Amino acid sequence: MRIVVTGGAGFLGSHLCELLLNDGHDVICLDNFFTGSKSNILHLLDNRRFELVRHDVIEPILLEINRIYNLACPASPVHYQYNPVKTTKTSVMGTINMLGLAKRVGATILQASTSEVYGDPEVHPQREDYWGHVNCIGPRSCYDEGKRVAETLMMDYRKQNNVDIRIVRIFNTYGPRMAENDGRVVSNFITQALKGKDITIYGEGTQTRSFCYVDDLVDGIVKMMGAEGFAGPVNLGNPAEFTMIELAEKILEITGSKSKLVFKPLPMDDPAQRQPDISLAREKLEWEPKIDLETGLVKTIDYFETRLSG
Repeated sequence: MRIVVTGGAGFLGSHLCELLLNDGHDVICLDNFFTGSKSNILHLLDNRRFELVRHDVIEPILLEINRIYNLACPASPVHYQYNPVKTTKTSVMGTINMLGLAKRVGATILQASTSEVYGDPEVHPQREDYWGHVNCIGPRSCYDEGKRVAETLMMDYRKQNNVDIRIVRIFNTYGPRMAENDGRVVSNFITQALKGKDITIYGEGTQTRSFCYVDDLVDGIVKMMGAEGFAGPVNLGNPAEFTMIELAEKILEITGSKSKLVFKPLPMDDPAQRQPDISLAREKLEWEPKIDLETGLVKTIDYFETRLSG
């Protein structure tokens, strides 16, 4: 296969490129390096089946390919709120451009959607048939609504133009190559713990998240791409649920850090609960995560220790 990964130099994208290359495919990585980093894919540049193209998916591109993984979009609140108009354009115009490419060359396209389409959910855990509880004019709306429109576009291109699509809704994912400054809770807590700084918890720390290790997640993404006759959407994430305080205490335990917990006001529209129902992924993809939180955190902390000491 000749495969395009948009956002391929990002945290998730780089792991996906690596897996696809290991499976014997030719991979074209598209990235504008707004949040992606060349260091994430440096070890792939000598691979003759890997090609890096600096490109912003807001602009069309002509390529001859078999499959498209559309991961391009800032995914952490710090980054997607930095330029909210650009974030929305990436989700909407970028998806239109990639769908147009898929239509033109007859490629299968997978859209990396997000658990954020459920907003601050009133149903728990979240199933794919839940329509969500999203504020369309809040600080997170550029990302939430951009991804919801991207799903709409995927379905409409399928109905109107018979494009072969896949939609995955990605829940909180962590692992090596996360950016230190991306504002996500796992990277925040780890860097604060390793530097001996106070660990910042927003609200009372009782809000929950479910954390999926990156290797499990990209395995699910690839399985979804290969699922004939199933377009999704399908939840990909780890159903094991933890409070922010539990996560912080686990990181302190592993790192041996003496950092203290400090509490700050909860940001607007921050979801109180987030947990995937992965029954559909188990049924259709025979997929579920294998790596538990402690094992994944040890690997992630090792990565950050190396980064911070370098």
